[in-house]
Amino acid sequence: MAEGTSPSQTLSRGLRALEILAESPTALSIADLSAALGVHRSIAYRILRTLEDHSLVVRDDGGRLLPGAGLAVLARGVSRDLQSAALPELTRLSEELHMTAFVGVWDRQDCVTLVTVEPRHSGAALAQHPGTRHPLGFGAPGIAIQSTMTETRWHELTSGQPYRAEARRARSLGYAESHDEVIPGVTSIAAPINVPGHRPAALAVVYIRTDQQPEHIGQLLVASAGRIEDQLG
Repeated sequence: MAEGTSPSQTLSRGLRALEILAESPTALSIADLSAALGVHRSIAYRILRTLEDHSLVVRDDGGRLLPGAGLAVLARGVSRDLQSAALPELTRLSEELHMTAFVGVWDRQDCVTLVTVEPRHSGAALAQHPGTRHPLGFGAPGIAIQSTMTETRWHELTSGQPYRAEARRARSLGYAESHDEVIPGVTSIAAPINVPGHRPAALAVVYIRTDQQPEHIGQLLVASAGRIEDQLG
Protein backbone atom coordinates (compact mmCIF):
# COMPACT_ATOMS: atom_id res chain seq x y z
CA MET A 1 0.00 0.00 0.00
CA ALA A 2 1.36 3.46 -0.84
CA GLU A 3 2.49 5.53 2.11
CA GLY A 4 -0.33 7.70 3.44
CA THR A 5 -3.03 5.80 1.56
CA SER A 6 -5.74 4.25 3.70
CA PRO A 7 -7.50 0.98 2.74
CA SER A 8 -10.75 2.90 2.29
CA GLN A 9 -9.08 5.39 -0.06
CA THR A 10 -7.56 2.55 -2.08
CA LEU A 11 -10.97 0.87 -2.32
CA SER A 12 -12.61 4.14 -3.34
CA ARG A 13 -10.04 4.67 -6.09
CA GLY A 14 -10.50 1.13 -7.36
CA LEU A 15 -14.26 1.55 -7.56
CA ARG A 16 -13.87 4.92 -9.24
CA ALA A 17 -11.50 3.35 -11.77
CA LEU A 18 -14.19 0.81 -12.66
CA GLU A 19 -16.75 3.60 -13.08
CA ILE A 20 -14.39 5.53 -15.36
CA LEU A 21 -13.72 2.48 -17.53
CA ALA A 22 -17.41 1.56 -17.71
CA GLU A 23 -18.43 5.09 -18.71
CA SER A 24 -15.73 5.55 -21.36
CA PRO A 25 -16.88 4.91 -24.95
CA THR A 26 -13.34 3.80 -25.89
CA ALA A 27 -10.52 1.81 -24.31
CA LEU A 28 -8.24 3.88 -22.06
CA SER A 29 -4.50 3.90 -21.50
CA ILE A 30 -2.97 3.78 -18.02
CA ALA A 31 -2.07 7.45 -18.49
CA ASP A 32 -5.73 8.23 -19.29
CA LEU A 33 -6.86 6.36 -16.19
CA SER A 34 -4.33 8.00 -13.87
CA ALA A 35 -5.34 11.44 -15.17
CA ALA A 36 -9.02 10.71 -14.68
CA LEU A 37 -8.34 9.46 -11.15
CA GLY A 38 -6.04 12.36 -10.36
CA VAL A 39 -3.26 10.07 -9.11
CA HIS A 40 0.32 9.26 -10.12
CA ARG A 41 0.65 6.63 -12.83
CA SER A 42 2.34 4.21 -10.39
CA ILE A 43 -0.74 4.31 -8.13
CA ALA A 44 -3.06 3.76 -11.09
CA TYR A 45 -0.92 0.80 -12.12
CA ARG A 46 -1.21 -0.84 -8.67
CA ILE A 47 -4.99 -0.36 -8.72
CA LEU A 48 -5.11 -1.82 -12.22
CA ARG A 49 -3.14 -4.92 -11.27
CA THR A 50 -5.60 -5.73 -8.47
CA LEU A 51 -8.59 -5.25 -10.77
CA GLU A 52 -6.96 -7.45 -13.41
CA ASP A 53 -6.39 -10.19 -10.82
CA HIS A 54 -10.16 -10.34 -10.30
CA SER A 55 -11.01 -10.16 -14.06
CA LEU A 56 -12.67 -6.78 -13.56
CA VAL A 57 -10.35 -5.14 -16.09
CA VAL A 58 -8.68 -6.55 -19.21
CA ARG A 59 -6.28 -5.13 -21.80
CA ASP A 60 -6.74 -5.16 -25.55
CA ASP A 61 -3.98 -6.04 -28.02
CA GLY A 62 -2.59 -2.53 -27.71
CA GLY A 63 -2.46 -2.66 -23.92
CA ARG A 64 -5.40 -0.31 -23.43
CA LEU A 65 -7.90 -0.93 -20.66
CA LEU A 66 -11.42 -2.30 -20.93
CA PRO A 67 -14.03 -3.53 -18.43
CA GLY A 68 -13.54 -7.25 -17.81
CA ALA A 69 -15.86 -10.24 -17.78
CA GLY A 70 -15.82 -10.27 -13.97
CA LEU A 71 -18.07 -7.21 -14.01
CA ALA A 72 -20.74 -9.15 -15.91
CA VAL A 73 -20.66 -11.85 -13.23
CA LEU A 74 -21.20 -9.24 -10.53
CA ALA A 75 -23.91 -7.49 -12.53
CA ARG A 76 -26.02 -10.66 -12.78
CA GLY A 77 -26.63 -10.48 -9.05
CA VAL A 78 -27.84 -6.87 -9.07
CA SER A 79 -31.63 -6.70 -8.72
CA ARG A 80 -31.75 -10.25 -10.07
CA ASP A 81 -35.52 -10.66 -9.64
CA LEU A 82 -36.26 -7.34 -11.32
CA GLN A 83 -34.01 -8.14 -14.27
CA SER A 84 -35.58 -11.58 -14.72
CA ALA A 85 -39.13 -10.23 -14.55
CA ALA A 86 -38.39 -7.30 -16.84
CA LEU A 87 -36.50 -9.01 -19.64
CA PRO A 88 -39.51 -10.58 -21.44
CA GLU A 89 -41.38 -7.27 -21.30
CA LEU A 90 -38.37 -5.32 -22.53
CA THR A 91 -38.02 -7.71 -25.46
CA ARG A 92 -41.73 -7.43 -26.26
CA LEU A 93 -41.67 -3.62 -26.16
CA SER A 94 -38.49 -3.21 -28.20
CA GLU A 95 -39.77 -5.45 -30.99
CA GLU A 96 -43.30 -4.02 -31.05
CA LEU A 97 -42.26 -0.37 -30.90
CA HIS A 98 -38.89 -0.68 -32.73
CA MET A 99 -37.29 1.22 -29.87
CA THR A 100 -34.69 0.56 -27.22
CA ALA A 101 -36.42 -0.44 -23.97
CA PHE A 102 -34.78 -0.40 -20.56
CA VAL A 103 -35.27 -0.44 -16.81
CA GLY A 104 -33.92 2.47 -14.77
CA VAL A 105 -33.32 2.19 -11.02
CA TRP A 106 -32.82 4.77 -8.29
CA ASP A 107 -29.18 5.03 -7.18
CA ARG A 108 -28.46 7.86 -4.73
CA GLN A 109 -29.22 11.06 -6.69
CA ASP A 110 -29.23 9.35 -10.09
CA CYS A 111 -31.33 7.13 -12.30
CA VAL A 112 -29.15 4.28 -13.56
CA THR A 113 -29.92 1.92 -16.45
CA LEU A 114 -30.08 -1.61 -15.06
CA VAL A 115 -30.89 -3.69 -18.13
CA THR A 116 -31.67 -2.81 -21.75
CA VAL A 117 -32.95 -4.46 -24.94
CA GLU A 118 -32.53 -3.05 -28.45
CA PRO A 119 -34.80 -4.09 -31.34
CA ARG A 120 -33.23 -6.74 -33.55
CA HIS A 121 -34.56 -5.46 -36.87
CA SER A 122 -34.11 -1.71 -36.60
CA GLY A 123 -30.86 -0.03 -37.52
CA ALA A 124 -32.01 3.37 -36.24
CA ALA A 125 -32.63 2.47 -32.58
CA LEU A 126 -30.82 4.48 -29.92
CA ALA A 127 -28.35 2.69 -27.69
CA GLN A 128 -28.89 2.78 -23.92
CA HIS A 129 -26.12 0.93 -22.16
CA PRO A 130 -26.45 -0.65 -18.70
CA GLY A 131 -24.74 1.56 -16.16
CA THR A 132 -25.69 4.79 -17.94
CA ARG A 133 -26.75 7.35 -15.35
CA HIS A 134 -28.30 10.79 -15.22
CA PRO A 135 -29.73 12.97 -12.42
CA LEU A 136 -32.95 11.54 -11.04
CA GLY A 137 -34.76 14.85 -11.46
CA PHE A 138 -34.47 14.80 -15.26
CA GLY A 139 -35.98 12.55 -17.91
CA ALA A 140 -39.06 10.37 -18.01
CA PRO A 141 -37.69 7.49 -15.87
CA GLY A 142 -36.91 9.85 -12.97
CA ILE A 143 -40.28 11.58 -13.31
CA ALA A 144 -42.02 8.19 -13.32
CA ILE A 145 -40.18 7.20 -10.14
CA GLN A 146 -41.16 10.52 -8.52
CA SER A 147 -44.79 9.94 -9.44
CA THR A 148 -45.02 6.96 -7.06
CA MET A 149 -44.76 9.22 -3.99
CA THR A 150 -45.99 12.48 -2.59
CA GLU A 151 -43.90 15.63 -2.66
CA THR A 152 -43.39 15.37 1.11
CA ARG A 153 -42.14 11.80 0.87
CA TRP A 154 -39.88 12.72 -2.03
CA HIS A 155 -38.14 15.43 -0.01
CA GLU A 156 -37.72 13.03 2.91
CA LEU A 157 -35.77 10.63 0.67
CA THR A 158 -33.73 13.10 -1.38
CA SER A 159 -31.71 16.22 -0.74
CA GLY A 160 -31.92 19.09 -3.18
CA GLN A 161 -33.85 17.20 -5.84
CA PRO A 162 -36.94 19.20 -6.86
CA TYR A 163 -40.32 17.52 -7.07
CA ARG A 164 -41.53 18.21 -10.57
CA ALA A 165 -45.04 19.19 -11.58
CA GLU A 166 -44.75 16.58 -14.34
CA ALA A 167 -44.68 13.90 -11.62
CA ARG A 168 -48.22 14.84 -10.58
CA ARG A 169 -49.39 14.52 -14.18
CA ALA A 170 -47.57 11.21 -14.52
CA ARG A 171 -49.35 9.90 -11.43
CA SER A 172 -52.67 10.66 -13.13
CA LEU A 173 -51.70 9.19 -16.50
CA GLY A 174 -49.68 6.24 -15.20
CA TYR A 175 -46.64 7.20 -17.28
CA ALA A 176 -44.24 10.12 -17.80
CA GLU A 177 -42.88 11.73 -20.95
CA SER A 178 -39.82 13.92 -21.50
CA HIS A 179 -38.13 15.46 -24.50
CA ASP A 180 -34.72 17.06 -24.91
CA GLU A 181 -33.89 16.66 -21.21
CA VAL A 182 -31.13 14.03 -20.95
CA ILE A 183 -30.00 13.80 -24.58
CA PRO A 184 -30.80 16.62 -27.06
CA GLY A 185 -33.48 15.63 -29.54
CA VAL A 186 -34.41 12.43 -27.73
CA THR A 187 -37.83 11.59 -26.31
CA SER A 188 -38.38 9.14 -23.47
CA ILE A 189 -41.57 7.65 -22.07
CA ALA A 190 -41.55 5.70 -18.81
CA ALA A 191 -43.91 3.94 -16.41
CA PRO A 192 -43.09 3.29 -12.75
CA ILE A 193 -42.48 -0.20 -11.37
CA ASN A 194 -43.22 -0.80 -7.69
CA VAL A 195 -40.59 -3.25 -6.42
CA PRO A 196 -41.47 -4.98 -3.11
CA GLY A 197 -38.95 -4.12 -0.41
CA HIS A 198 -37.06 -1.69 -2.63
CA ARG A 199 -37.37 1.80 -4.04
CA PRO A 200 -39.45 2.10 -7.22
CA ALA A 201 -37.90 1.61 -10.64
CA ALA A 202 -39.03 2.69 -14.11
CA LEU A 203 -39.70 0.89 -17.40
CA ALA A 204 -38.84 3.16 -20.32
CA VAL A 205 -38.25 3.54 -24.05
CA VAL A 206 -36.19 6.14 -25.90
CA TYR A 207 -36.52 7.35 -29.49
CA ILE A 208 -35.87 10.30 -31.80
CA ARG A 209 -39.02 10.10 -33.90
CA THR A 210 -41.95 7.76 -34.36
CA ASP A 211 -45.35 7.65 -36.05
CA GLN A 212 -46.89 6.18 -32.90
CA GLN A 213 -48.76 8.37 -30.44
CA PRO A 214 -47.20 8.95 -27.00
CA GLU A 215 -50.47 7.89 -25.38
CA HIS A 216 -50.29 4.51 -27.12
CA ILE A 217 -46.67 3.99 -26.10
CA GLY A 218 -47.46 5.05 -22.54
CA GLN A 219 -50.30 2.58 -22.20
CA LEU A 220 -48.12 -0.26 -23.50
CA LEU A 221 -45.51 0.63 -20.88
CA VAL A 222 -48.12 0.78 -18.11
CA ALA A 223 -49.39 -2.69 -19.07
CA SER A 224 -45.85 -4.12 -19.19
CA ALA A 225 -44.95 -2.52 -15.84
CA GLY A 226 -48.05 -4.13 -14.35
CA ARG A 227 -47.02 -7.57 -15.58
CA ILE A 228 -43.52 -7.07 -14.14
CA GLU A 229 -45.05 -6.13 -10.77
CA ASP A 230 -47.20 -9.28 -10.91
CA GLN A 231 -44.07 -11.36 -11.45
CA LEU A 232 -42.34 -9.67 -8.52
CA GLY A 233 -45.29 -10.46 -6.25
